[in-house]
Amino acid sequence: MEHSVISASNFNAWFGDNHAVKDVSIKIEKNQVIAVMGPSGCGKTTFLRCINRMHELIPGARSEGSLKLYADDVYTMNPIYVRYKIGMVFQRPNPFPNLSIYDNVVAGYKLNGLKMPKAEMDHIVQKSLTSAALWNEVKDSLHQKGTFLSGGQQQRLCIARAIAMEPEVILFDEPTSALDPISTSSIEALFHELKANYTLIIVTHNMQQAARVSDKTAFFYLGELVEFDNTRQMFTAPKDKRTQNYITGRFS
Repeated sequence: MEHSVISASNFNAWFGDNHAVKDVSIKIEKNQVIAVMGPSGCGKTTFLRCINRMHELIPGARSEGSLKLYADDVYTMNPIYVRYKIGMVFQRPNPFPNLSIYDNVVAGYKLNGLKMPKAEMDHIVQKSLTSAALWNEVKDSLHQKGTFLSGGQQQRLCIARAIAMEPEVILFDEPTSALDPISTSSIEALFHELKANYTLIIVTHNMQQAARVSDKTAFFYLGELVEFDNTRQMFTAPKDKRTQNYITGRFS
């Protein structure tokens, strides 16, 4: 029985001639928070975007090797289905500006022409906003535009939008780097709640954040996965000198 929700084996990714992800093999278990860290340009965001096939939307991008959701290779699956099952939250909150809070949450269904009774849609909206710790703040303004919310609320709305599709995995690309400290801590608290139902993979430049929120940490350097271990182990006794140098600030 394969327990890994995401597994990569000898996975490589390129942008044109730039070999951005080099021979990465990793197994990520269900219901964990995984931090992915490393210096700028080290391949961590590229790897994240490969997991739900966002990488291939860039001209000149290609990949090889195996990347699986459970037993199925994501590169043989319908990309729309892949992005249902593997949601993504970006660095800057990006609610659809012309849509209400309500319509933002169910945008994935509407964009793909999936019809359902209004009562069912209402349930999805309430459940997703509750899971994203936003329902109590917006339940009386569901039909206002999502853009009137604060930055932290907008990011939680984007998390609700990802949750609405009932994914297995949610990818986060530096989800708090555009937020103030209070909003950041509310998103970090949310990670702990979300992992009961989802697997979270979070690219972060912030080592303190990785230490606070994750069960395991992956360290990328120059496109390679240098080390992947329990976060506490990684921050106290890394096995690789390059990991130690990064954590102690010898290079960034």
